Amino acid sequence: MDFLHKFLGIASPPLMLIVFSITLAPFLFLKFLYFLKRSKYSENVAGKVILITGASSGIGEHVAYEYARRRACLALIARREDRLQEVANRARQLGSPDVIVVPADVSKVEDCKRFVDETMNHFGQLDHLVNNAGVTQIELFEDFIQISDNASIMDINFWGSIYSTHNAVPHLRKRKGKIVVLASTAGWLAMPRLSFYNASKAALISFFETLRVELGSDIGITIVTPGLIESEMSEATKLSKAKATWILAKSTEGCAKAIVASACRGDMYLTDPSWMKVLFWMKIMCPEVLEWCLHLTFVKRHQTSKDS
Repeated sequence: MDFLHKFLGIASPPLMLIVFSITLAPFLFLKFLYFLKRSKYSENVAGKVILITGASSGIGEHVAYEYARRRACLALIARREDRLQEVANRARQLGSPDVIVVPADVSKVEDCKRFVDETMNHFGQLDHLVNNAGVTQIELFEDFIQISDNASIMDINFWGSIYSTHNAVPHLRKRKGKIVVLASTAGWLAMPRLSFYNASKAALISFFETLRVELGSDIGITIVTPGLIESEMSEATKLSKAKATWILAKSTEGCAKAIVASACRGDMYLTDPSWMKVLFWMKIMCPEVLEWCLHLTFVKRHQTSKDS
């Protein structure tokens, strides 16, 4: 058995390289044609019901506006009811025929069941679930004093999406619906000072990739990995603490448009801005170089300036 593993370890890489070199061009061509087909027959969400968590600000707020422009009905979820009401009013002005607001905390399993139930009681159906709610904490791992304080990051970013999805899946399956998951490029790009946030987003990607295999064609799942987007999570004070003030942030409106368009096309993945994919392939091909660059840029250079 050990001999077989050794043989496969030697034979598999060159064999896969040959197969890859032969099939890459036709595969990319077919993938492009499939993209054109999905774009032409993109889903019309007018009158359909969209549930969005973390809808009181940032990406969630603007995703709500983009669905509203497409005349979808909305169920908006967040902890801040006053902000939700403002978003709901704006969504109605933009064209949404019906909007409900449900104040809730996604880290509480009973709240997640309640807002899915309220959505079903009001609309009688559920077509898209947008798992957007998220928080972050910026600090070097060694500088945390009370490490358990970071449990809330996983509770909201990961478990909040799991609770919502578990309650929504039976309803989504009846409608051949879709799940949109707001992960992050931080799920595969090891940004310093964001260790717990990165871990929560990596967990999201892994979980929903697995769920997509389990559900098959019953429910579509689009995993979104945004880069730096203008929002409360990327305000100047937080960027300064993360030593990332020089990074160009994309507009929230532009990101939201890309997300809704991607969900309606039925894409498996969306990375926005798209140039961030270069860093993903850099991680695959030369991880040592990428990690050295990240450490030099976000950690060592600032430690040196502080020591001097």
